[in-house]
Amino acid sequence: MMGMRRWLGGVVAVGMLGACEPLDDPGGGGTTGDVLFDKGFAFVRTDRNVYVVDDDGDPNSPQRLTTAGGAYTPAISKDGSSIVFVQKSGSTSSIQTVPTSGGSVATLISSNDPACGACTNFRGPTFSPDGRTIVFAFDRGSGSVSSLGRIAVNGSGFAELTPGTTISYGSPSFFPSGNTVLAPAGSNTFQYNQLAFVPVGGGSPSYVSLGNEVLAIANRAVVSPDGRQVALDGRLSSGSTRIFVGNVTASGISGALRRLTDYTASTVQESFPSWTGSTELGFLFNDSGGDPSIYRAPVSSTASSVTLAVPAANEPFYGPN
Repeated sequence: MMGMRRWLGGVVAVGMLGACEPLDDPGGGGTTGDVLFDKGFAFVRTDRNVYVVDDDGDPNSPQRLTTAGGAYTPAISKDGSSIVFVQKSGSTSSIQTVPTSGGSVATLISSNDPACGACTNFRGPTFSPDGRTIVFAFDRGSGSVSSLGRIAVNGSGFAELTPGTTISYGSPSFFPSGNTVLAPAGSNTFQYNQLAFVPVGGGSPSYVSLGNEVLAIANRAVVSPDGRQVALDGRLSSGSTRIFVGNVTASGISGALRRLTDYTASTVQESFPSWTGSTELGFLFNDSGGDPSIYRAPVSSTASSVTLAVPAANEPFYGPN
């Protein structure tokens, strides 16, 4: 009975997505609409396609949702019906969506789209809590600083959230209210040494420094489902990255960042955190150059051990959450 309920829900999601996104990719790239997914991880593999695995499914046999390759940083909508991701082909990039139940891929915006001018190198798209819009980072012209943009889920209504910026922004994450996004920020895309709090409806961003032992954010900073904590992958002086957690409000960080795990070896790389609940994180873990995999760890006041969640996976995102 549970499997039937999940399958029917997926079919409904395909119909709704097709109705609001007429720009289906003429090249296909999607799969048939028979994937069973309620909640779990979306990720990419070495073939650069989007995969999902349900919490009740087999992590060794994930479902592939795209076939064209070139996919990066998938994110799941708050209702679990859709995935947004970046698709790259040579020097061009686009923001695309695909139903979590499988189906056609839709292109929302592409490099140098007339709606946004000389925008390119899209990064880190994420859905708003109400599922109506997508916010992402992008470059405007070659060698420029990066900005944040917003579009509707059907690809219309592009707006730049940080116009005229002299600061570079990384992958954004919404606070539960939907009024503010949190994003890595810095003087360039290689040195995100601050966190930016950016009003979605207009207004000036505010910034806080990272402090502690974190020199910069490697890939992502994400707000917890209850809006009270932030997790980020911090680059250390040793060159390795670790997941850090801190208390956060809509305007700043309270207290010091603390390490999620108890690993100390410089060969360990932890990155791409994603909240699996308000007290647990999923993230990418790699040691000594092996195949990266998704692990889970509880969030507590002291560093903890990890548990394997999905083998041979990259750039994970958990949802709905």
